[in-house]
Amino acid sequence: MNGLLAILIKEFAHIRREPMTLLFALVVPVLQLTIFGYGINMSIEDIATVVHDLDGRQESRAFLDALENTNTLHIVERVADAAAFDAAIASGRAKVGVRIPPDFSDRLLRGQQATVQVLIDGSNSNVATSALNAVNLLGLNQSLRRAKLYAESIQKAAARDPQGRLALPIEVRARLLYNPELDSAHFFVPALVGIILQNVTLFLTSFAIVRERELGTLEQLFVTPVGRGALLLGKLIPYALLGFIETLVVLLVMVFAFSVPIHGDLVLLILLSVLFLVTALGMGLLVSTVARSQLEAVQVSFILLLPSILLSGFVFPRETMPTPIYILSYLIPVSYFLEILRGVILRAATLRDLMPHVLGMSACCVAILALSVVRFRKQLD
Repeated sequence: MNGLLAILIKEFAHIRREPMTLLFALVVPVLQLTIFGYGINMSIEDIATVVHDLDGRQESRAFLDALENTNTLHIVERVADAAAFDAAIASGRAKVGVRIPPDFSDRLLRGQQATVQVLIDGSNSNVATSALNAVNLLGLNQSLRRAKLYAESIQKAAARDPQGRLALPIEVRARLLYNPELDSAHFFVPALVGIILQNVTLFLTSFAIVRERELGTLEQLFVTPVGRGALLLGKLIPYALLGFIETLVVLLVMVFAFSVPIHGDLVLLILLSVLFLVTALGMGLLVSTVARSQLEAVQVSFILLLPSILLSGFVFPRETMPTPIYILSYLIPVSYFLEILRGVILRAATLRDLMPHVLGMSACCVAILALSVVRFRKQLD
């Protein structure tokens, strides 16, 4: 550890002379969390819908009012002919088209089945799935409502509730836990914290060492009396401290700007965040042993970051991925950290609950750090 203090002083002085480093470490994460947290919304609402109502009477108007009240569909256009109806969908102005036949009310009043045609633009699978679920649920609810009215008129029912009123034979009482409002920010923002921490820490570490190599000062450090271990720790500790401060800042933004409370143990969350920071520092060190310039460091970092974002469960559930991809996701450290963040923040999970993820992240940390240190020491030698 000979010369560790000198390397630390040199590195902190370097950070102080470069305000962009502090900006990148402390301000950029807050901006990213704020912009992405507000901008990314997984709830799909107000899907543009065109209506071709050939009936136009009370029954069809009631059906369309119920459709608008789902909040998933939003009527943006009412057309009078089939050509305009098809054109609205083909042009993309509407993602859903609802056509009500001219005998809609007559058939309902006669007690016959009435058919409503719904055309859904399938080019966006998420939007199409939400629209399909919304119209299927609407049809079911409207059918049950009419069936109940009919049963009341003839005083017959398949079942009755304890008060003797008409009721469905089977009642399913579902209850949402942890996020009863289904607010997408509660699911997305904690994961965003993990992704931002990884990205900023990785870039900071890889740039710090590659920059020394570009300026030719790394070779000068090799000939100083500073020990190899002290040199390595002296380069990493300042960025570990910056990463820790950055962690506290983004957690504060998450709690106070997005109203996402931390239900679990805050100390446990911070300790596991530190473990992840060490892992990210190791990744940055590994990048610095591969890249010869800051441009190469950016390119190599993006190679690592892209699978981290797409395969970690940040956007898409890992359980729905094909088996080979799902197995591959176990090699990505942030996959475990996202499970830990969501577990502690949303479900108040304990260390025992999170043990599989903690062990997985620890294994990744040891493997990445060992490989990084071996490669870095090999370059020093």
